[in-house]
Amino acid sequence: MNGQESTRNSGRERTLVVVGSGIAGLYAALLAADAPRTHGRGTDVVLLTKGTLEQSNTFYAQGGVSAVLEPGEAAPGDSVAAHIADTLAAGAGLNNPEAVRVLCTEAVRDITGLKRFGVDFDCDDTGHPALGLEAAHSAPRILHAGGDATGAGIARGLIAAVLERAVSGRLRLVTDAFVTELTMSNGRVSGVKYLHNGLVTNIGADGVLLATGGAGRLFARTSNPDVATADGLASAWRAGAAVRHLEFFQFHPTTLAATERPGGPPPLLISEAVRGEGAILTDAAGHRFMPDYHPDAELAPRDVVSRSIALHLAGTGAPADSPVYLDARAVEASKGPGFLARRFPTLTAATRAAGYDWTAEVLPVSPAAHYWMGGVATDLWGRTTVPGLYAAGEVACTGAQGANRLASNSLLEGLVFGRRAVEACLDAAEPAARFDAAAGLAANDASVAIGSASPNHAPVAFTGFADDFSRGALSRLMTRAAGVLRTGTELDEAARQLAVWAADVARTDAQSVSDFEDRNLLLAAQLLVAGARSRKESVGAHYRADTPQNLRGQGATSLPMQRISS
Repeated sequence: MNGQESTRNSGRERTLVVVGSGIAGLYAALLAADAPRTHGRGTDVVLLTKGTLEQSNTFYAQGGVSAVLEPGEAAPGDSVAAHIADTLAAGAGLNNPEAVRVLCTEAVRDITGLKRFGVDFDCDDTGHPALGLEAAHSAPRILHAGGDATGAGIARGLIAAVLERAVSGRLRLVTDAFVTELTMSNGRVSGVKYLHNGLVTNIGADGVLLATGGAGRLFARTSNPDVATADGLASAWRAGAAVRHLEFFQFHPTTLAATERPGGPPPLLISEAVRGEGAILTDAAGHRFMPDYHPDAELAPRDVVSRSIALHLAGTGAPADSPVYLDARAVEASKGPGFLARRFPTLTAATRAAGYDWTAEVLPVSPAAHYWMGGVATDLWGRTTVPGLYAAGEVACTGAQGANRLASNSLLEGLVFGRRAVEACLDAAEPAARFDAAAGLAANDASVAIGSASPNHAPVAFTGFADDFSRGALSRLMTRAAGVLRTGTELDEAARQLAVWAADVARTDAQSVSDFEDRNLLLAAQLLVAGARSRKESVGAHYRADTPQNLRGQGATSLPMQRISS
């Protein structure tokens, strides 16, 4: 059945549709709803989210938000220049330097913006912001809320503000609304179609801002909730938007190695901040192995730590899915009884519920898919290659993250570029986006990017894989072929299997949210594998075991931003 909603942009009012309820979507919707009339026009804001407002990667984020605060509040000796340098170093030379400059320079502005919406950060005994240290940061600059529940703290504050504005009529909120298609008119995005209560509804818009998050559900182990199924990326691609850097998927090195329950929460992520306080990683024999792989040991960038775990397990002959162990006992011993419970109350309760006392025993941990550095290609104002379409947060690729995201820069990116996207969308004088032809891979390159199923592309008989498509088969295939360690042979085989599955799935009409998600995940998998196949060298989170560079993970080649060409 089809529902129809009249476009609310008649007259002088404009309509902005924001899709997604993570930090980028919530913050952008609030800023747009509170924006003064410009050029004689007001704005109708519609916020769509496919689940509840709490279902987002933001809600699960523990570590915090990175920002160099004003003098007197920043850590002694820290500077915006140092934050920029750390971000560029973690990104392995593939960052867009101007995007990094914007991210780090404007951070303090949006930290203040969060406080305006009722978000409070933890303070030390002197009343100043309590700043934490995380991997690959050269100084403490991580703001936390509720110790180790920063994402939930930020989300709750923004959600409360959104609900207040929805009740007062300043924005319109639709939950359980799954966007199935971006509508087009005269070469630009003109609105969305979404599935809600069994009806497909059309809504017209002057601008659509995608803030739909990532795609961790591509992999067998992920810190992402069930909603992370590449919906925004897929819809943007189908509308003709360019994508970029999709081969770079970051695996968080320390999630509790427990079996996931279908439909249950994602594996417990053990925050980077725990290693920042002094926790170490050991193997089954009790050997602390990270100093063997990188001079910064446990505080090396995430891609290095995850890769080192995989390489160390391979080197010791342990199965690839074996855990290593996070040892925080010395932290508790050196900083006094009760420190871990005070500093990490959420983690202490969660590990205790899982049957562990981390003050007295080690925790088994394994890497899990965490964050996609690539996404829909945007400029520094969130504009994509398709007029009328904007993107911010994990779904977007500004180039700020490069080949590997610096810890605690993700929430920050959603804030800074979510705000900038709103500013661009609401400014009628803002020029159209201009992209270099090499900005990324465009949808009209699909045949080059993802190939097609043919008699010569038979299903690949990976051991333990089903020939028929299922979410489980897809996640196992992606983990094996496009996970922490990759080879050209396995990527080629994965591309062939994905093409067969995509052709099979396309033969039936999508009826349910699950059907649409399957198509989105398959498309995202094909695009990720295409990027990984085209980049022959190892850099950042993309490690080709058949053409390795810097085997100990101590750095990466410095390369310009490249177009995906095969």
